[in-house]
Amino acid sequence: MTFNEVVDRRNTRSVKWDLTEQLFKDKEILPMWVADMDFQTPKPVVDALVDRASHGIFGYTVTDESIHSIIKKWLSKKHHWEISTDWLSYSPGVVPSLHTSVEALTEPGDSILIQTPVYPPFYDVIKKHDRNIVTSSLQLQDGRYEIDFEDFEEKIQNVKAFILCNPHNPVGRVWTKDELQRMADLCVKHDVLILSDEIHADLIYAGHKHIPIASLSDKIAHRTTTYFSPTKTFNIAGLQASYIVTPDQDMKKKIDAQFGLQGLNMLNTMGVTAIEASYEHGEEWLNELVEVLDANKDLLMKRVHEEISQIQIIEPEGTYLVWMDCRDLGLSHNELKEFMRTKAKVGLNDGASFGKEGEGFMRINIATPPQTLNEGIDRIVQAVKKQNDTDSN
Repeated sequence: MTFNEVVDRRNTRSVKWDLTEQLFKDKEILPMWVADMDFQTPKPVVDALVDRASHGIFGYTVTDESIHSIIKKWLSKKHHWEISTDWLSYSPGVVPSLHTSVEALTEPGDSILIQTPVYPPFYDVIKKHDRNIVTSSLQLQDGRYEIDFEDFEEKIQNVKAFILCNPHNPVGRVWTKDELQRMADLCVKHDVLILSDEIHADLIYAGHKHIPIASLSDKIAHRTTTYFSPTKTFNIAGLQASYIVTPDQDMKKKIDAQFGLQGLNMLNTMGVTAIEASYEHGEEWLNELVEVLDANKDLLMKRVHEEISQIQIIEPEGTYLVWMDCRDLGLSHNELKEFMRTKAKVGLNDGASFGKEGEGFMRINIATPPQTLNEGIDRIVQAVKKQNDTDSN
């Protein structure tokens, strides 16, 4: 399709490209940070949006039974989860949904567990509503992150809710059925709610399988609310469309009531159109996308392994976001950030923003044509080699 085409995204009000100079203080920075892709959205989705725009009227828009059924079919086919359409709620995005759920399902002063390093908005979702953050650090073992279940069980006993990230951002783990079952069983044992962010569920590499934690059993489903969106999958984040799956109707009523208090009662017209077109006509494009991302992942790992001994790539099992261990460069974390900004001139996500466990790490977005990815790798390689030459003199 068009995955090798470099599309100029400047002057489109792109956060990734048009805010780079402002954020990184250098117009020469190559942006490889925020989690959207440099690939064009599937043509059937674009065509559907153009067709809808040509109608010329953009009044209030409903998410009707047709949209419900399309989502139900997608979750069944892609993730083998049979849901009821009356479990669905809609929201502009997963982060607003998490804010709403925390307000609806917990009280000020409650504690909420997260597995760190983790997606930075999780911290805000807890702190901004006067809840307490409890962290259980993931353990890096032989190049792969594992759950410290002894620590997890100790921490889970004293919290009201657990925000799960699966696939995990930034470490790229796709949690196995056994891992999910162990976490879920502990949540059942200690009466803990599960808020499961599964926005990257469709972006899974060969040899791994995404399993919605709520699909494990009815008992687990009825303490879990799950957040999905086609926006990461099909590169339509700007259209602001996501949905929540909540089997327990009491939990769902509380979440829906909280959305009502915030005045969030419907999606925008183009978001609804994009959900429908993506899930009905985007699967072929998605299959090819995952192959491209897999090749990009392998390219990054091969080149860094061969050309930069001081950086280790944590191989992702899902997502297009890759966690880079830069600790062997021998730089403080602030020095590492400045090195990538001023020497390599590559815009990456600051590892420390994911938690203290991220110090010495950076996150890179590989959802870009291979020539752009190679340029980013070239910049990092050349900067490291120059630094090594300077250190040896």
